[in-house]
This record gives sequence, C-alpha cells and structure tokens, in this order.
Amino acid sequence: MNVVTVFGGSGFIGRYVVRKLAKTGARVRVAIRRPDRSGFLRPMGDVGQIVPVGANVRNDESIVAAVQGSDTVINLVGVLFPSGQQSFQHLQANGAERVARSAQAAGAKTLVHVSALGADLNSRSIYSSTKAAGEQLVARAFPRATIIRPSIVFGPEDNFFNKFAALARLSPALPLIGAGRTKFQPVYVGDVASAIVRAAQSPKNLTTFYELGGPRVYNFATLMKMMLEQIDRRRILVPIPFSAATILATLTELSPIPVLTRDQVRLLRRDNILQNDAPGLKDLGIEATALETILPTYMKRFRRGTWHT
Repeated sequence: MNVVTVFGGSGFIGRYVVRKLAKTGARVRVAIRRPDRSGFLRPMGDVGQIVPVGANVRNDESIVAAVQGSDTVINLVGVLFPSGQQSFQHLQANGAERVARSAQAAGAKTLVHVSALGADLNSRSIYSSTKAAGEQLVARAFPRATIIRPSIVFGPEDNFFNKFAALARLSPALPLIGAGRTKFQPVYVGDVASAIVRAAQSPKNLTTFYELGGPRVYNFATLMKMMLEQIDRRRILVPIPFSAATILATLTELSPIPVLTRDQVRLLRRDNILQNDAPGLKDLGIEATALETILPTYMKRFRRGTWHT
C-alpha cells in the first residue's frame, strides 16, 4: 500500500486504523467532514504522512477528489443514530455506494468496507437494514471489495461501556432492556483495526466477508455487571420489557444525543454473535483479545473518588 484513503478516519475505530496504517509506511489520507478537528491524528505518523482532507460521503465530487491516486480505500462511515441530513440511508447505504463507485473509477486495488455483524435487509432496525443494503451496493460497485462485520466494538473511546458507566455515576438504577438476555460477542477495537489493515494488504478477486467477534459470548446483563464491578459501584439492574423500552426510547430519542432510540431497541431484539462459518480474526492471523483484559484499563476513571474528565 502506497496511498490509502480512510473515510471516517477520525472516529473511534478510525484512529486505530490510521495508527496501524502509518506503521506500514503508507501515506494516509483521512477523509472526513471536518478536517480541522483531526489534528490529533497527525502525530501518529511521520511529518506529512497523515493528511486530513475534507470529504462528505453525500457529495460525489469530494469523494472523487479524496480517492484520486489511492491504492487502497477504507470506508468506516456509519452512525448509531440519525441526525439531520446524516441519516442511516444517506451514510450507510447511498454513501457506501458512492465511495465504492469512486474507488473503482479511480483504479484502487483494494476496498475495505466496514459494516456490522447481523446486517440484514429484512431487519426491523433501519440501522441493520441499511448496513445490509450498503454491503450489496458496495459489492456491485466494487466486485473485489472486502466487507468487515464486527460485533459490538469495545475500547477506551467506545460508546457502549463508557455510556453506561457515565450513566451509573448519576443514576441509582440501570435498565436491562428485554431483561438483559440479548447476547453479544464484544471485539476489541485494536483487533478490528488490525483485521482491516491486514485485509487491505491482501487484495481479493471476489467480494470477501469477515465476521469479527471476541473470544467469549455474554448477555447484556452480564456486561452491565462486569462494568459495575470495574467502576466499584452498586446499582439496581431493572429488567424492562421491549414494549416499555420502546415507549421510553420515544421520549429519549428527542435529545440531540439520545441515550436510547427505538431503532436500538429493535436491534436488541436479536443476538449479536457469530452465527456461521464466515472467515474471522483467526483467518487474518489475529488472536482475539479478551474483554476482561482491556475493560479495567479504561473503566477506572469512573470509579468512585476518581476525577472524571
């Protein structure tokens, strides 16, 4: 890889991908809407090696400019909830197709597209169905694409454990939607980034899928108990039926940054674990990192008596 363009490179997963790409010696373009907010990425490589560029996956012209001359294109763009024009359809389906089409036209050798485990066209969740639509559109536009489907991703900047730990600082109780029975197979962000980079270094002749999960399966209730143990706080875990959670989400999703949305409730109705024999971390030469190894390293800031920044 000589020149790699990373869409969404300043996000949670993106910053790990950019760091690992820099170590390969590649020149990295970080294609994001607000390049002025990505200065923290530059020190991850040599002087001039990492260059933020303005790009929006809703705008063809900006995408074409970002991928021009790239050997490899990586698309990490996605949202947990829609906001204004940043809708699931615009970013995860239409935007994914634009990136793939532009990468093909620019002559890129490799395209790595990050989707989500459980992506399903027939899902009631718009997040899940648009992820699946994005996969299909990418495969048509760039037939040699590699598609990565991670389970819930954990790490120091994640939006899962950090969100609930912050909530536990303020609330005496935490909700267990669907009684906390939904199963997850959390995968470490460092492993996901390694998988993306290794997949990018191995061009394929056909569309290839990798499903990424950690070494263990947990239900939602167990994950909450693990989090509370790490932050040394006792909280009441309240089972909430999906119907009641939907009503609650109707109210909370009115917030600019909602704690819960109705679409997320729909997602929680299905387990998020590896289901089939699709290639995964082992096929890329990566040993999955255990949640128990990493979680204590970034939950300690939420412990009682610790100053939170």
